[in-house]
Amino acid sequence: MDLASEIERNVAGALAEDVGDGDATAPLTPAGKPAVAHVTCRQDAVVCGQPWFDACFRKLDANATVTWLVKEGAKVAAGTRVCTVKGEARALLAAERSGINFLQTLSAVATATRKLVDAAAGTRAKIVDTRKTLPGLRYAQKYAVRAGGGANHRMGLYDAMLIKENHLAALGGVRQALAQAKKAAKPGVWVQIEVENLDQLREALDAGATMILLDNMSVETMAEAVKIAGTRAELEASGGITLQNVRSIAETGVHRISSGTLTKDVKAVDFSMRFEA
Repeated sequence: MDLASEIERNVAGALAEDVGDGDATAPLTPAGKPAVAHVTCRQDAVVCGQPWFDACFRKLDANATVTWLVKEGAKVAAGTRVCTVKGEARALLAAERSGINFLQTLSAVATATRKLVDAAAGTRAKIVDTRKTLPGLRYAQKYAVRAGGGANHRMGLYDAMLIKENHLAALGGVRQALAQAKKAAKPGVWVQIEVENLDQLREALDAGATMILLDNMSVETMAEAVKIAGTRAELEASGGITLQNVRSIAETGVHRISSGTLTKDVKAVDFSMRFEA
């Protein structure tokens, strides 16, 4: 599914659940009356979600215009005016909440991502997301991770194999699981295996694994894992990633650091939209 289709789906759903069969407060404003509104970010943040915001207003007023004063993915300081919206007053009032909801949610993801990216700067480690996303907003949240300077892991179960602890239990171990994966993997689908200790790491490497996830290992163990793997496999650190420990993890030499908190522990960024008098 392409991003434009996802934006259309997200916005249609958001407006349907908010506007329903009509804005009950709309009749207070004369039909056709033009309006201008400004949106301000009330805290330091990375701005993200502009295509979703724009689509909310244009869905209700095809002639509405949004003039952005900052680029998508830009860092802004508290109090920064980020855009101006012009259009039919009723449409602007009806679309306001849905538009701001997308902006505050996706900016939250981008802001959290940028903090981890900045903390790991200068190392080879990329900050990547997981499948721990808000239902219905996976494409949007993964877009926000990219806007924040991070990278995407697999989009879903269909585009990559990640062999986790329950797969290992069901299949009888590391070697058996990798052997089955090599037989079953479709062209273009990459295979990654999760290990919990150095013995499993060695077993995975001996079985030909080229992408390995180090699950909840200590920094010291991860550093040893990097030495053991050498150039045979790309290593990803996962589990318990925080702003406080991400730098030390990145300095072990792992290739990627994945964090579900980027998309599941969302603390909305504060935006405000105000009409010109």
